[in-house]
Amino acid sequence: MIQAHSGYTLPVFACASAIAALNHLQNQENKETVSFNLIEPNEIVSIPIQQVAKINNNMALAITLSDPGENLDLTRNTPIWAIVELRANSNQNEQEQIIIQGGEGIGKQINHNNKDAIYSYATQLLKHNLQPYLNDTEAITVTITLPEGKKLAKRTSNEAFGVIEGLSLLGTSGISQPLSSPQQLERYRQELREKAEQFDTLVFCIGENGLDLARKLGINPQQLIKTANWLGPLLVTAAIEKINGILLFGYHGKLIKLAGGIFHTHHHLADGRLEILITHGVKVGLDTTILQELLTCETTEAGLQLLRKIDAETQNNWTEKIYNSMVEMIDKRTKLYIRKYVDFDVNIGSIVFGRDRNIIMVSETGKVLQNKLTN
Repeated sequence: MIQAHSGYTLPVFACASAIAALNHLQNQENKETVSFNLIEPNEIVSIPIQQVAKINNNMALAITLSDPGENLDLTRNTPIWAIVELRANSNQNEQEQIIIQGGEGIGKQINHNNKDAIYSYATQLLKHNLQPYLNDTEAITVTITLPEGKKLAKRTSNEAFGVIEGLSLLGTSGISQPLSSPQQLERYRQELREKAEQFDTLVFCIGENGLDLARKLGINPQQLIKTANWLGPLLVTAAIEKINGILLFGYHGKLIKLAGGIFHTHHHLADGRLEILITHGVKVGLDTTILQELLTCETTEAGLQLLRKIDAETQNNWTEKIYNSMVEMIDKRTKLYIRKYVDFDVNIGSIVFGRDRNIIMVSETGKVLQNKLTN
């Protein structure tokens, strides 16, 4: 039975395009939809196909449009192309029978020899659903292309986590579960309540990179809470549960928003990151010409690199001064935010890291909490 959901992840549309292109190569079919198993979860879905065309006798292209449903997602209506090349499987080698690669707009993982940013779920989904269409003598190469991938990637934090030149085929499920999902918030709240029964100090990490880096610093994984973009409501929940200390651990381009009083960090809802960075530059006395240069930066990461470059050229420490001011303001604003809703004081500390996953700055309370969590 085909079930409907509010939206699907990019790997699902890549898979649909690949199946449609292969069908067209094998029997000239131009179906309006293709149906296949998401694996995670185990159910059949039907995905509309926009266009299919043969490039030559052994190669075809099919296009779908990303549909994340009602969720806030910058990939909405993004075209996902799959170019499938049919070839002989002369050695009948299972490993080589289905080759999946990234084309234009698929990011490269700079920490993994520029490997295509096509992750395990996407690979599994494609191979599982394409395999039944092939006999032992046939093999295919599937090239996934996102024509708008490079442009859209500039509006994400991909580069911060080592993915350049495009978007990732990321995710562990076919169902779109964005960082703004209320169901996700309730799951995080429940996890927080359970951990509040065991610990009086917790670490809030917005994403997977923060979680991974926190573990590498020796922090007990049981004290880590993934918040996604729900920092505000989870901070209030922590205060209600009488958590004494919270260490905020995250990418500077996300946590910087807290210094501006923005406690839902999804980029669709609020931004102002560069403005906050510039405000702290003014606060510590940064030269006007440098402030004007910061205004031209497209991202906070670019702003950070500019500050580091100026420090290196002028033997100054503007980066340290600005980020120290910022993390102290993050702590202050967060405490005030909690007090606005709950009559309970929570010790707040913060650690921010950069694209290279190296720590930029730790607040004074952050140092105390980190020491407590790692000893």
